Amino acid sequence: MTVAGAPGGRVVQEVGSVRELFFGRDDAETDLTDGLLSGTVFRPNYAYREVLSGRKSLIIGRKGSGKSAICRRLAAPDGHPGACVLITPDDAAGDEIRRFELQGITADTAKSLIWRYVLAVHAARHLTLHARAAHGRRPPSAVRALRAFLRANGESDDARLYDRLRRGARGLQSANLSLKAFGVEAALGVNGTSEGARASRQLEVLEDAVADAFTALGCADAHPPLLYLVDQLEQVWTVDADSHALVTGLLLAAKHVTDRYGRAVRTALFIRADIYDTLNFSDGDKFHSDEIRITWTHDGLRDVALARARASLGAELTADQLWGRLFPPSVRGEPTAEYLFGRALPRPRDAIQFLNACRSVADERGGPVITEEDVLAATERFSRWKLQDLAKEYLVNHPFLRALFAMFENNGYFVTREMIETRFEVRREALHQDFPAYTGSLTPQGVIDVLYEAGFLGVWRGGDVVYSGGSQAPPGPGEDEFHVHPCFRPALNSLGAERVVAVQQGVLLRSDADGACERLRRLLDRAPLPATTHVETLREILSIETEALRRRTQGRAPASAQLLVIAQRFETLAVDLAGSGHAGHPVTLRLRDEARALTRTSGGAIGSGQGSNSGG
Repeated sequence: MTVAGAPGGRVVQEVGSVRELFFGRDDAETDLTDGLLSGTVFRPNYAYREVLSGRKSLIIGRKGSGKSAICRRLAAPDGHPGACVLITPDDAAGDEIRRFELQGITADTAKSLIWRYVLAVHAARHLTLHARAAHGRRPPSAVRALRAFLRANGESDDARLYDRLRRGARGLQSANLSLKAFGVEAALGVNGTSEGARASRQLEVLEDAVADAFTALGCADAHPPLLYLVDQLEQVWTVDADSHALVTGLLLAAKHVTDRYGRAVRTALFIRADIYDTLNFSDGDKFHSDEIRITWTHDGLRDVALARARASLGAELTADQLWGRLFPPSVRGEPTAEYLFGRALPRPRDAIQFLNACRSVADERGGPVITEEDVLAATERFSRWKLQDLAKEYLVNHPFLRALFAMFENNGYFVTREMIETRFEVRREALHQDFPAYTGSLTPQGVIDVLYEAGFLGVWRGGDVVYSGGSQAPPGPGEDEFHVHPCFRPALNSLGAERVVAVQQGVLLRSDADGACERLRRLLDRAPLPATTHVETLREILSIETEALRRRTQGRAPASAQLLVIAQRFETLAVDLAGSGHAGHPVTLRLRDEARALTRTSGGAIGSGQGSNSGG
């Protein structure tokens, strides 16, 4: 397709049309059946490679970070090279596990026993089907014994998880599992022993039999291990103690079976970060080496976007074609990919939704390509979605989150600890009345901690704004400056850095001056000018930055007048570049954007958000 005279003077040639462009579905399950999540689109990131190798077994990530995509990819024919068992609890299964208890042992241990039963039965069924197909001989006696056990206990069929849990719970609680296949004639237990002790003994007999069958077949040395995949635990999660025990019990059971069955099995548990981080149990320190947290960089998200665009268009699209033809080269002077991914939480689902929103806005108006105006309109739409989604994401753990957003509406995106405390005090009584079970969290410090954990607030640290994720520590004492994430600013109408008192103003002015210079230097690295011009431009920016630093080290934070001087120097530099034939260059455009933002700031007016945007 060739479209001449596209907006901005762009010519779209053989790259497909916006109408054909699609970045996939929001969730991995739907994307597999009615989307783009195939071998060519799935990006095997570090977390996937670590799980595939067996080095990591506990995959932790936020909602939308790609946990289920990794899980489904491992279960695919060209994923894990061995057999897989996929376990995804639903409400009925979750209720059955939560209700399961055994006298004489803790709730965590009881839940671990019912999980161990489920894993043992899955292993037994796998072994009975696998013996002849993979090993090509008459099943040994250990495998025949497992087949007899499954028949005797009604576990031969491919039952729902709920049915398997119900049968296991009944058998373990009443100590009436049929173990005759293993030479045990009667129910295990003697008068005076607890339910927990009897259930543990029954499971030991079953697990010994499973281990014997793995050994008899030589599975550990003959082929890749059986892989248990457990996903979608958030479907059965609540904040009660039984839900904590459900997840803790699963962790204990997974650790147990990998120890008991050796190299014949592996586990991969996919758990949302907000669930995992609430767990508190004595053996928690034993899982650190198994953990891997999914994190995404802008480069990784660009890779995801390009792969999905290629798949939808059926063409070998290049990055330059995607970000320079189908999308505008820049938005408000910022390279489009940086603009988009700096205004979304760093996870594939958010990136996919933002990209699809841009495409939809362009298609709705009948445009052949996506324009800067389309991206700006999509930014507003996407921001409203994500503010609502954030409240829903934390509805179980922090049901009060939506009520906190009002503290930031129609205000600047920059806030200090003092500002948060003042705004909170106005709402304290109402919040405590509406959420009496959460008064311990509803304090100024608690609000900061929750908003940082959710990614709503970032903290000013080391000359930049840092948001939660990866190894970042939460805000500590003495860290008193915060920014609302760019993703949520349009929905809250928090597009400016509101200046209030002189002390706060000095901090903000310093942030604006340093931030503007830093963003311009990064942009120069990404979009270089001709050699001589590049050097001269960089020298001028460094000169501005050095002057601001000198004033600060002398105890004089940049004042409004100094910001105006910096803005004028930016504008002069932009005029010089335009006069040298670089009027449309991203650096020239960004210089003018930064100059306008600093000019507004120096006059005390609310800025456009460019002045302290951490996403540049």
